[in-house]
Amino acid sequence: MKRRKRNLGHVNHERWLVSYADFVTLLFAFFVVLYSTSQVDKKKVGHLALAIQVAFQELGVFSASNTQIPLDTQDPMPFSTVQAVETAQRVAALGRIVTPSTGTLAGAEENGDLASLQQELQHALAAEISRKEVALRTVPDGLVISLREVGFFESGSADIKSTSQPAFSRIVSLLAQRNYRIRIEGHTDNIPIHNSRFDSNWELSTSRATQLVRLLMLKYQFAPERLSAAGYAAYHPVAPNDTAEGRAQNRRVDLVILGKLAPPG
Repeated sequence: MKRRKRNLGHVNHERWLVSYADFVTLLFAFFVVLYSTSQVDKKKVGHLALAIQVAFQELGVFSASNTQIPLDTQDPMPFSTVQAVETAQRVAALGRIVTPSTGTLAGAEENGDLASLQQELQHALAAEISRKEVALRTVPDGLVISLREVGFFESGSADIKSTSQPAFSRIVSLLAQRNYRIRIEGHTDNIPIHNSRFDSNWELSTSRATQLVRLLMLKYQFAPERLSAAGYAAYHPVAPNDTAEGRAQNRRVDLVILGKLAPPG
């Protein structure tokens, strides 16, 4: 009877050992699953972060990654490596179907040319600039040549003065050498106008702009696609309208030199 009890104790001990081994095995398997899951999640997070970064890189917000890539990786790939690999793959794929952009270089070239044009205009129009009949300035759109009323138009008239033709011809000769688009803008001061020809400053400013467009096309053979006209009345002043000097600066026609005309097609 005692021997039987000893045998039963031995069997229970073996069962406990087996159960403990199974438990350890299951626990190990559980941690393996957790580890592999964490690696997959890291890769998913890496993919998401990469997609966001590439999008910002294309917008010019972030610079491209320069992370070094190992040639052979047996372990789960870390995010930095995933980032570098997929960035390289994406850039290579884009390079096969998209030609490199030259917008930055073209823009720099145009800016340099506009600066050169401004210097040439300052030299050619030195007398008119000193008499405050012409003013030059740069704006985000490009270079602005302001033809003030005092030098180029009679008060309340849209016809260019005959005495201003030599100065206007010098401007045209420099613009004709470059294929820039030109937006011609009419501007007035804030004093209302009402005469036999114009009922408002809107009509006067628009008529002055279109008159110069007509002159450039008919007399100087400028291509029509290079030109556009706009009238702004008193709503784009360059000086306060509460003084005579300020109002004189605001009565003007601006030739805004824009980017170069794109070739057909």
